Amino acid sequence: MRKLILLVFFSIISVVINAQNLDINILKAINNNRNKSLDKGFQFLSNSVSPISISTPILLYSAGIIHQNKTLKEKALYIGEATIAAAIISTSLKYSIDRERPFEKYPNEIEKASDAGSPSFPSGHTSSAFSTATSLSIAFPKWYVIVPSYAWASSVAYSRMHLGVHYPSDVLAGAIIGSGSAYLTYYLNKKLLNKRK
Repeated sequence: MRKLILLVFFSIISVVINAQNLDINILKAINNNRNKSLDKGFQFLSNSVSPISISTPILLYSAGIIHQNKTLKEKALYIGEATIAAAIISTSLKYSIDRERPFEKYPNEIEKASDAGSPSFPSGHTSSAFSTATSLSIAFPKWYVIVPSYAWASSVAYSRMHLGVHYPSDVLAGAIIGSGSAYLTYYLNKKLLNKRK
């Protein structure tokens, strides 16, 4: 039994070490081989997250007021709730896990091409982008909403690695948290709506 426990323990350690190596190796491949002329464009994409994630529910709610459309206002509130949920979860995890940024841990191997202040895991930009994309796609399930929303969110996720401020695992976790927050908020809203009826 003791040998089995040791085998499982060392297997887990091996997987974690290999995962960390894969994480930094993928990031190095992206960051070191990047086209630096695209840095400004990827910085713009990264910087678009807060304005888009905040303005989307506000503009939709305003349109709902102007057109006296209760459904549109409800969808706007849902998108705003999803964004807030993703931000709370991401920020809580960032400061609980307190992972060092890749350019801090590997200063000679990763070039930082953008500002980054808080801890690395998960990517808050990716979380917000995927929360907005997923909640928009759920609220307005049309291809012309879904495709651009996810194209933008995926580009934001890639930009964080291109700019050297996040590991691939940070970005993956951010995408899962953002999308998960949108689905969770949708589910809770639906449940509350059914209780009111």
